[in-house]
Amino acid sequence: MRTLIISDIHANRTALDAVLSNAEPFDRVWCLGDVVGYGPDPEDCINRLKGLPNLLCMKGNHDAAVSGDIPLDAFNYSAQKALLWMTENISEDNIFWLKELSERKVIDAVTFVHGSPRWPFWEYITDVSIARENMEKFDTQICLVGHTHFPSVFEMNDSDVSSTAFVIKKVDEPFTLAEKCIVNPGSVGQPRDHNPMASYLTFDDQEGTWCYHRVPYDILQVQKRIRAAGLPKRQADRLSEGW
Repeated sequence: MRTLIISDIHANRTALDAVLSNAEPFDRVWCLGDVVGYGPDPEDCINRLKGLPNLLCMKGNHDAAVSGDIPLDAFNYSAQKALLWMTENISEDNIFWLKELSERKVIDAVTFVHGSPRWPFWEYITDVSIARENMEKFDTQICLVGHTHFPSVFEMNDSDVSSTAFVIKKVDEPFTLAEKCIVNPGSVGQPRDHNPMASYLTFDDQEGTWCYHRVPYDILQVQKRIRAAGLPKRQADRLSEGW
């Protein structure tokens, strides 16, 4: 079975479509949250996800804000403005779908959260020290997270945690995970590792291999839709440089 692993779509339909096309064929999809927020296409992104095979989707902090589980004033001004727009441009059925998503799951010996196993909505696992503190917060070999918008692997060894965060350059090259680890596929809709291409991960359970992928998409079209919707200019500008 081939699994597509995605996160942080952030209402970017064009990036999501590019990933889905590039990743085919796949048998199931694991989404690590933040389907909405920032971008111009929340309704389209939710509907596309709902039609994917064997979907498991976690609840991100932006998803929780739109569904009323987190107050909007917990976010900065730019994010608040986009989230308020989201609440007015997503159907009641899809807001309910977001509300019903889980904060944490364990399936097939994998732990799924959006932020971290310690604080599923808010904590960013950005360095070895934070990863080390989170290793005891899950019992499976692998914990899949999103939230940082950085592709990364934090892996236990005999004495400590090692990291390939920020230096994953070998895209499309399969690798294995033998130790306890925290893995982030990066962001589909708003990468922040200074690479504007959409980021995702695949897993082949027959081979036992994982693989990072990057795919270009039409950023200019997304930026035009962001501006046409009256969303913050910052959310359009950052897509070009991946920050």
